[in-house]
Amino acid sequence: MAAWMPGSFVDNLPAAVPQFWAGQDLTLGIMARVNGQTFSLLGVPSLPDGARAASIFEAQYTSTRTVFSLLAGNVSMKLDFLSPVSPSNYLRQSLPFSYLTITAANANGDDVQVYVDIDESWTGQSGSSLSSSERSDDYAVFGLTVDGATTYSQNSMDQALWGETIFASRPSNSSKLTSQIGSTASVRGLFASNGTLSNAAAAYAAKDVVAIAQDLGSVASTSSVTYAIGYTRDAAVNYLGNARASYYKATYNSSFSAVKHFLDDYAGADAEASALDSDIAGKANSAAGANYSDIATLSVRQAYGASDLTIPADTLDTSDLMVFLKEISSDGNVNTVDVIYPTFPIYYVMDPEYIRLVLEPVVRYLETGRWPSPWTIHDIGSSYPNATGHDDGKAEQQPIEETGNILILAYAYTLASKSSTWANSHRSLFQGYADYLVTNGFNIASQLSTDDGAGPLPNQTNLAIKAAVGLSAFGAMFGAENYTSVGKQYANQLYNNSLATDTAKTHFQLQYPQELNKADTYSTTFNLFPDALLDLKTFPQEAFDMQAKYYPSVRADVGVPLDSRVPYGKTDWQLFAASSSPSQPLASSADLFINDIHQFISNGINTAPFSDRYFVRPGPTDTGAPDVVGGYNAYRARPTVGGHFAVLAKVAGSRSVMG
Repeated sequence: MAAWMPGSFVDNLPAAVPQFWAGQDLTLGIMARVNGQTFSLLGVPSLPDGARAASIFEAQYTSTRTVFSLLAGNVSMKLDFLSPVSPSNYLRQSLPFSYLTITAANANGDDVQVYVDIDESWTGQSGSSLSSSERSDDYAVFGLTVDGATTYSQNSMDQALWGETIFASRPSNSSKLTSQIGSTASVRGLFASNGTLSNAAAAYAAKDVVAIAQDLGSVASTSSVTYAIGYTRDAAVNYLGNARASYYKATYNSSFSAVKHFLDDYAGADAEASALDSDIAGKANSAAGANYSDIATLSVRQAYGASDLTIPADTLDTSDLMVFLKEISSDGNVNTVDVIYPTFPIYYVMDPEYIRLVLEPVVRYLETGRWPSPWTIHDIGSSYPNATGHDDGKAEQQPIEETGNILILAYAYTLASKSSTWANSHRSLFQGYADYLVTNGFNIASQLSTDDGAGPLPNQTNLAIKAAVGLSAFGAMFGAENYTSVGKQYANQLYNNSLATDTAKTHFQLQYPQELNKADTYSTTFNLFPDALLDLKTFPQEAFDMQAKYYPSVRADVGVPLDSRVPYGKTDWQLFAASSSPSQPLASSADLFINDIHQFISNGINTAPFSDRYFVRPGPTDTGAPDVVGGYNAYRARPTVGGHFAVLAKVAGSRSVMG
């Protein structure tokens, strides 16, 4: 469940309601009662009688946590939201829950109770919710489902309808747990008055809340309790007509048993998360400074939150693993190859197996022969989670883009995993795509690149660079020097012979040859990055140096535009460019890109989840985007922020985090 708190809401946290990534509210009410006085901590815009708002005094984030600290009377209340990121621990990674740990601190014998509630907004609709529950001395677990929801259905704002919202908690050694389902006013009012709930589990009615309270008793110093919130789906993905289930279901087949395990696993998950947070922050800081550390840290949960780690729903065979990735906000496609490409640096750094796992469903589909075109498919489904392919050939067409991508990604996995087994098993498929680039990768017909909003052009320099690097990647993967040679021939024409540069050879132009450019043009040549990262040596060092020297000259108000046609920049591609230098850790322009992106994420004018596209100079109004410099441009919450790990990948290498 992709739940967010817009940064501009934090100053008024006690009344602030969190949101789904698309912007709709998700009810989450949190209160504390200290010595008989009730305080709202988060998500309570209408206070119960006699209640007051606590005072927030600190907010922090790490790669896995968001932590708010508030003062309720004399007691410090900490809200620790933890979403584990554990790509090498498939069970932990696949569990679709987050922790909320509430800690009362600096108490001196104060009497403290805490309260949390949710409602049917988490199910994606209102008025057709069914509830289930289980109570024991050790747990309270509640589930909310949509009556009659069709499998794989979603609402108009991309929120799944066919699963089950899960809300659970367990008492600590010293707390007493009570729960209740009822109207918001009555349930919150009862807690405010008494500090406990009635344990009534009536049938859920529209707009009711499901609430769990915990009485911490007299707190001499510090006391904590933990809750779990999440969203499960028995069938997570439809892959070519066959249901795929989340990996955890091989061990915990029911939502209630899964969330109980999740609560039991808190100590291990908490310890791993703390180690990961420290490792990412420290290594990112060492790689490129504090601003880069902030960017990388903010990117982790979003990059992994768009993926499902799955096994077959019928056999629950844990050896048949696939990752499915949603192209969030831009169009909802499944395993879009040019979304995997910008995302892959975080996989390269954290666990390269994810590169293979997210390519696996694409490669298997292509090997069925059902895709009719000779180039790589753009995606394997138009609307997540329906990965049903495009047997009619009517996917978005990006022939050179996707064909170069799949070869680069396959080699990145081969190199990082130190194993050629997977690549060899698909050599025939990859051979066909390499042959396509030999024939079509230099005199390129008018077509789209990954940044399709900018429109099609013939002979785009960045696409030709991708074709050259893709051929080098294929050659390196299989020891096929003849393909490597063709890639270098392309590079020689583009750079050494100045086919794709301006006359003075100061930068690559948008298109080649020069007469196609009606004025002096340019683009952010992010496709040089894998040439540097994978040490392919397709292009000479001078080509990288030329670009790094040129970027400051076209920097706009708050960043370098994607290319000379558009007013926006891309955060992922800027950090690919920052990392494009074979002979040194980072390009000379790296600080320019990093500092501009840091200014973007900290300027205080954006309320959407981390967008990878923003206005670097004034531009036309775009749906959902503020027409201001530094404002995000349409995209939000996309996994492509994994590309921000390009810097760490280049400096520290594969498996450099928790490796």
